[in-house]
Amino acid sequence: MTDAPAPYGGPSMPPPQGPSVPGPSPAPPSTPGGFRSPLSDGEWHRMHPLTPLLRGGLVLVVVAGLIISNLRERIADFFISSTVPGADGFQGQPGDPIDFVLQHNLVLVALLVLAGLLLVLVGLFYLSWRFHTFRITGDDVEVRQGVLFRSQRRAPLDRVQGVNLTRPLIARLCGMAKLDVLGAGSDTNVKLEYLSTKTAEAVRADILRLASGRKLAEAVAAGRVPGMPRPGRVAQATTMVTDAVTGMVLGAEVPVEPASVVEIPMLRLLMSHVFSQATLWLLVLIGLIAWGSWQTTPVLLLSVIPAVIGIGTYWVRTLSKKFRYSIAPTPDGVRITYGLFTTITEILPPGRVHAVELSQPLLWRPAGWWVVRVNRLAGRSSSSRESDQAADALPVGDRADAERVMRLLLPGLAEDAWSLVFDRGVLARPGNGEDAFTTTPKRAWILRPLSWRRNGFVLTDHVLIMRRGFIWRKLVVVPLARLQSFGIEQGPLDRALGVAEVHAHTITGRVSGRLGAIDRDAVVGLFAEAAAGAVRAGAGDRSHRWADGVPDAG
Repeated sequence: MTDAPAPYGGPSMPPPQGPSVPGPSPAPPSTPGGFRSPLSDGEWHRMHPLTPLLRGGLVLVVVAGLIISNLRERIADFFISSTVPGADGFQGQPGDPIDFVLQHNLVLVALLVLAGLLLVLVGLFYLSWRFHTFRITGDDVEVRQGVLFRSQRRAPLDRVQGVNLTRPLIARLCGMAKLDVLGAGSDTNVKLEYLSTKTAEAVRADILRLASGRKLAEAVAAGRVPGMPRPGRVAQATTMVTDAVTGMVLGAEVPVEPASVVEIPMLRLLMSHVFSQATLWLLVLIGLIAWGSWQTTPVLLLSVIPAVIGIGTYWVRTLSKKFRYSIAPTPDGVRITYGLFTTITEILPPGRVHAVELSQPLLWRPAGWWVVRVNRLAGRSSSSRESDQAADALPVGDRADAERVMRLLLPGLAEDAWSLVFDRGVLARPGNGEDAFTTTPKRAWILRPLSWRRNGFVLTDHVLIMRRGFIWRKLVVVPLARLQSFGIEQGPLDRALGVAEVHAHTITGRVSGRLGAIDRDAVVGLFAEAAAGAVRAGAGDRSHRWADGVPDAG
């Protein structure tokens, strides 16, 4: 008989009775040492005991709020009659269940029923916690849960695209967090919810170390590697309260990584939303409504209110996610933290960036602000709001900020190629009197009447850089090692003008790898060179296993 999961890293308990998980049982993993967390020992462990409350017990809070709201008159009458002599009692509504209980002397029965319901809920929470376990081996992160209907999810460590640490507001008050292990596909995430914040940080570090290919030092003694000593219950409670207060005051978890390389001033963040495309469309809509009300009836002006409320809601939601933004390099990748109420800390490991886009909206051009987006596997649908948020590596920043972030996301780009990003790239300043980019030929200017001199590409040994747009400037950098395939498209008008469209295929995301109106011969040459370059870069790339073979002494 094997040991049952230890409760939150504690001693083993008798195994829970219940249906077994279908499928073959994996062989017991070898026991590595040098862990930062006692939960990364290859054994099954349970989540934090408060996990059922945070996952489903908040419904009880809502129900209690509804009950209190419905009984507010009776509660107010109780306090008034207790403090004001001679006050009239509460006159209940016909059919009021509380009046029925009082009139028929069923108070004891009602209390027993409520106590029974509470016991049932506590029992369900206990079973939910007892059958919700996880383990971290040298190959996978596994989570199994369910009492009647069992489920088991597994994330291979060599397919891990990142590990996010999320702290919703209620969880932050309790000093807890959840981990999202991002897989290489849609709806492939494995969630560890919930752990204490410090434990979650340590577990995340272990998952990233294993995903990096680093060989953890083998334990000298056979058997389970002894974990970190567990403090007493009083010390645990004190630590939980301290972590909660620290999280509410300082924001993200205790800073153990380098300071952020970018600081976004509050005024810049607010002004970037004021001078945005959504605001422009709102002004156009208000202008059309004002003109229509002047032509027809002034009552039409009332329709402006829903539009203003909608834009205001959008601003509040997006601003709350971008507050307290920070980005910093770590040994395991780029660390991005953001969020006012729900704090999310993402680790973007090396080799997980499939494309980078540097863009500048027209209204931001006088201020010199830029936005940096990435294509990455986030384990979510590409149309979800979470994917949109994950795509923004830099919500808004000046040129120095954008260059620092680009250097973090593209560490393998040669130093002499950086001039192709800003000066000779998105700003289109020619070097030595000529443009390094292959642009749209003059005969096809009708396809790009404003940007035909800017619309173009350049191929280096490691990246493909594409530049487009005159009003909305954009520059896309695709690492050849991450290139999935390369396509050429040509319509009837393109054939008549001797041009074609290229498409550098990466994973689905906000960054587009399309570039049209390029000379046909240049596109054919790019097709062959990009294919050969992608094969060479992919054969020599080890960025996705950035610590392969590096021993860890723990």
